[in-house]
Amino acid sequence: MAHLGDITKVDGGKIPPVHVITFGSPCQNLSLIGNRSGLAGAKSSLFYQAFRIIQEMRDATDNLYPAIAVWENVMGAFSTNDRMDFRAVLSAFSDTEVPMPPSGRWGNAGMVRGGTPDVCWRLMDAQYWTGSRRLARRQRIFVVADFGGRRAADILFKPRPMLPLPPPCGEGGPPPKEIEQLLLKQGGRYQSSTPFSASVCGERQKGRKKRPSETASDYQLTLFPLF
Repeated sequence: MAHLGDITKVDGGKIPPVHVITFGSPCQNLSLIGNRSGLAGAKSSLFYQAFRIIQEMRDATDNLYPAIAVWENVMGAFSTNDRMDFRAVLSAFSDTEVPMPPSGRWGNAGMVRGGTPDVCWRLMDAQYWTGSRRLARRQRIFVVADFGGRRAADILFKPRPMLPLPPPCGEGGPPPKEIEQLLLKQGGRYQSSTPFSASVCGERQKGRKKRPSETASDYQLTLFPLF
């Protein structure tokens, strides 16, 4: 891996172009246990330096590279600066002014769609992505931007198995011994293989209605609540 040095001095137009750029700007000013100064903070403001490099590379390659950008950060990025910092992140990626959702709060998953780049975000928890290992709750925001198409949702929202499926329910519900063993093995809960729901076989889902979408220019902001 090549270390390019001080990010504030890197010129994105002078480094070898790449298809995908991933970055997680420092979280100290965004974290719930940090000083909460947000993107204005001395460390978390490096987000703008990373985004500058992306823009410089695209300018130097006639908007070919990078094709995809991925940003990762702590859940606290949803709420710093009266929730305006995450709006600034989405606006930077989508190259448009993204409106605040009607509720005033960011959903745990959503998209900004209508032009290019195509942008999606999702809150993910590491405890559901570790296979047989058991980890504590560790939530992180992921934003995916597709600068040349509409693949962001396919990358971020594609359903995939995370834990084994329970036995099928019969008329009288699941087999008691099998479901008991499954729940004990998985800590008393079952995470569905779809990204927007979690349920236990035979138990009523606890959810809330989708928040309405809101448009700005030709862009659509859609929020997906996680049940």
